[in-house]
Amino acid sequence: MQAIATKQINIESIMEAVASKIDSAAFTTWIAPMQKNVCQNCLNLVAQNQFTADYVKNQYGKILTNIAADFSLSVNICADGVIKSEISANDNVVCEYTPSKVQNTKTCFDNFIECDENMFALAACKKMAKGDASFSQLFIHGANGSGKSLLVDCICDSTDMRVVKMSGGQFVSDFARALRDKTIFSFKDFCRKCDLFVMDDVCALAGKRASCEEFAQLMIDLRNAGKKIVLTANGVPAALCGFDKRIQSLFASGLVVDVVAPNAFVRRSMLIRGGVDIAVADELSKQIAQNGHLVRGIIEKINTYTELMGEHVNMDVAGRLLGDMLSKNKTPIAMVKSMCEKMGIAFDEICGNSRTRRLTRARQIMMAALKGATNLSLTEIGNVCGGRDHASVVYALNQIEKQKTTDLILNAEINDMIKLCK
Repeated sequence: MQAIATKQINIESIMEAVASKIDSAAFTTWIAPMQKNVCQNCLNLVAQNQFTADYVKNQYGKILTNIAADFSLSVNICADGVIKSEISANDNVVCEYTPSKVQNTKTCFDNFIECDENMFALAACKKMAKGDASFSQLFIHGANGSGKSLLVDCICDSTDMRVVKMSGGQFVSDFARALRDKTIFSFKDFCRKCDLFVMDDVCALAGKRASCEEFAQLMIDLRNAGKKIVLTANGVPAALCGFDKRIQSLFASGLVVDVVAPNAFVRRSMLIRGGVDIAVADELSKQIAQNGHLVRGIIEKINTYTELMGEHVNMDVAGRLLGDMLSKNKTPIAMVKSMCEKMGIAFDEICGNSRTRRLTRARQIMMAALKGATNLSLTEIGNVCGGRDHASVVYALNQIEKQKTTDLILNAEINDMIKLCK
């Protein structure tokens, strides 16, 4: 009995000493909820989970070691137990975090049809899947239907690394659920217990400050631990709306590659692989918009028609069946909207009166692309870019010409926009 009382007094004295050395809020949040005992001249501090144990060890390990030494004790910080009698606002003792289930069919890189424009992006993805890439982070951007999600699926299914894959929307919803259910530390542990973290469509985090901050810290922790990261988005990091400069710079701090929308060769190959007649595929590939989602929808429609109607689909049948899906000539407004989507900027922002550097540059690039891709007059170009006058368009084009001589990235960006308009 006397030994037990002495042990209890020692623990209380130690905790009083710790509380005098660190901030009271930090002590209440991190140290107080831990289970404590003294065994064989060792002070054992048992955290609710591994994240808490690691955090306490990194932040307060030296202080705890010095104080324990004053009592002739060593320190052991671990995560083998949970205190049920003490609950703080930051623990996760209510229930364990369970990730949302995502069904995914097995796929491989052979499913991605290669073209000259996408060779670099495909090679980078294959290198990442092998696990020996010299770069720790891969950021893939491209328009909707360009194959970004297919590439990340190929990486996940072709690697031997431990993978955690989430969509941006899933991360936001699971993070909010973890906060509500007090499983936030378990959620943090789940995201970090991997060799490769993949997020498809980071744009879903835009404007959600808490989720962005949590994801930024996750990226930093993963990179410091030598883990790999793969992200996808509709635009380059600097053009993503709803993110502050710090988050944009984190996105751009690794290897950034673009995936172009499927060209006529890729669309034809997709149609033939999907079981469409070669003659029909040859003709349809010239009329379908550059969107892989649309191509898959056409394949589904043709195959379903053949199955239900028992009729072979020739070009006459395809023309009647797919009349609502075949591309028409693009209007100037449609071109501007496509460029807005590619750059991750809202059409209303381009047409608005804001003169921020980001929007001004985007308008100038769009005007230069319209000048190179169409026969529109300068006045007409100004009208579709938010009602700008002739002088504003002339000034924008002159500024672009000056910058093109020294900015190779700008040249490539304008060429991409011109291809998008044609």
